[in-house]
Amino acid sequence: MKGKVLEGSSRNLFLGFVLIALCSGCASYVTPGGGVEIAQLTTSPDRNINELMAIEPAAQFPASMVIARVQAPGYKNHRNESFGEGRFSVVTSHDVEQETDYQRIASMPMVKTAGPINRMLLPTQLDTIQSLRTAAARLRADILLLYTFDTTFHVGAQQFRPLNVIALGFLSNKEVTVSTTASAAFFDVRTEFLYGLAEATARESQHSSMWGSSDVVDDLRVATEGQAFHLLTTEIEKTWNGIVQTHATHKINQ
Repeated sequence: MKGKVLEGSSRNLFLGFVLIALCSGCASYVTPGGGVEIAQLTTSPDRNINELMAIEPAAQFPASMVIARVQAPGYKNHRNESFGEGRFSVVTSHDVEQETDYQRIASMPMVKTAGPINRMLLPTQLDTIQSLRTAAARLRADILLLYTFDTTFHVGAQQFRPLNVIALGFLSNKEVTVSTTASAAFFDVRTEFLYGLAEATARESQHSSMWGSSDVVDDLRVATEGQAFHLLTTEIEKTWNGIVQTHATHKINQ
């Protein structure tokens, strides 16, 4: 009996070595890091209802706006990585966002200026958006616009979550789908008042015969996230128009 057990173990060990040998030469792709729940990054997420209702908007209109992309701690993708440690991180270089989309945001009504946050103003430890509000205040901004990407991969029926490894050799003749949900939130720099939210989702699929390069896989991610941000820009415009109607008009009439 012991001989049979040893024989079986040796066979399994041999097969394991074979698989390692086969996969050692295979390229792989690591899915990008995750997004964050922006609403959970407020200075005091455990405030009671009365405290939340007591927060008042204080932005001046036309408003100066600072834009920041926030992601999960330690976020990185095939071409980029984030800055900061703590409950979230900030991506300060743009690999999927188009300049035309930023120009659309900057040209929205009652926007004086709009631009990305400066990495030099950020502390290393990032636990709440208080750090981002402080950086925005140094730029004399009224509004802090935060956005994040939540991207998942599907290969056939299998779903790959953030920071999963996909062996490219096993993508042969499979349908690969990338789905990205882009979410955004407008905060008052002075008081952390939440003005509004926006969200958009994009999906891109590609049938792969044999992907041997992680760059090819990442091109699909870039296309999907770029489309998601483009769609998000439209939703940002809609949300901002409502903010202007509610808050800017009220201040003008005072």
